[in-house]
Amino acid sequence: MNESTSLVNTDASFWTGELEYELPEGRIAQVPTARREMSRLMVVDPRSAGGAGELSHGVFADLPRFLPDGALLVANDSKVVPARLRGRKESTGGAVELLILAVQAGSIAPAMVRVAKPLHAGQALEFEGGVTARVLEPPVHGRGLFDFAPLDVGEVLRRCGQLPLPPYIERGDGPTPADLERYQTVYAAHPGSVAAPTAGLHFTPELLGELETKGFEFTTITLHVGPGTFTPVRGDVATHEMEEESYEVGEATAQRIANAKAEGRPVVAVGTTTVRALESAATGIGRVEPGWGSSRLFIRPGHRFSVVDALITNFHLPGSTLLSLVTALAGRDCIGRAYGSAIAEGYRFYSYGDAMLIR
Repeated sequence: MNESTSLVNTDASFWTGELEYELPEGRIAQVPTARREMSRLMVVDPRSAGGAGELSHGVFADLPRFLPDGALLVANDSKVVPARLRGRKESTGGAVELLILAVQAGSIAPAMVRVAKPLHAGQALEFEGGVTARVLEPPVHGRGLFDFAPLDVGEVLRRCGQLPLPPYIERGDGPTPADLERYQTVYAAHPGSVAAPTAGLHFTPELLGELETKGFEFTTITLHVGPGTFTPVRGDVATHEMEEESYEVGEATAQRIANAKAEGRPVVAVGTTTVRALESAATGIGRVEPGWGSSRLFIRPGHRFSVVDALITNFHLPGSTLLSLVTALAGRDCIGRAYGSAIAEGYRFYSYGDAMLIR
């Protein structure tokens, strides 16, 4: 992240190592701020200071005074489901942890697996609430297929599922009551994600009301966040492949975006998942196709943004596709400087951490 770059980076030499940085111990937020809107906010202007970006600092409650005039904010209203199951092997009592990857009709579901010794086909697993599962396909690269008959997957999650906090948030006894509230956005509406769209965690109903009063628009899309979003980039950035995620853009949202573009008002994405949905649904400069779709879009330096003009986001893991996305939007020098400043100024990182506005 130390080379000069423009807002749209076309340097094909970008490599995985440039997504790495050293984060001091203790900077990963373990709990949210006492109030959602009182997390810190770094404001980044990528086009200033010769591409290195000018930085300013506030709290998230200050967002209305930092947003571009007339901005349309677009957020992801997907809701986190209780996708983590903790149980035991019926035969040996050995601990098993599953992360259900798709909530679908019927009793069969794919899952990520954490277990000390390998599972084999036909093996029975036991969970709380009278839930049992049988291994249909033994895990390969940590993922397998499981049958919870006679229960359907939705009922399984209702009986024994836990909120799937990220592994870097340490909860030895599982999520707390505070987590159940704070690891969801206040506008979450459509269940399906295994991780929160965390840029939205800073909003409150009061702040949303203030934005409307001050002439800003707010609308939503839905993208169900899967674990592939957080899979580290390995090898060549140019060949990394994202896992498929489904999204929906409603007719009203597509029209609001079209109106904003026609009127010269900026589209501000709330979170990287919103960016991926909008850029995947783009049919031309500023045009978004309404309806359901699926995306494997990996946004890397060189991507030309068709819809998104600005971004609200958190501070991301080293080596992540999310860090690649913000680098594509703001440039390497700018993101390098912003992250260096965040570390020096004591910002809190990752899901429960502080926020950044790239405008």
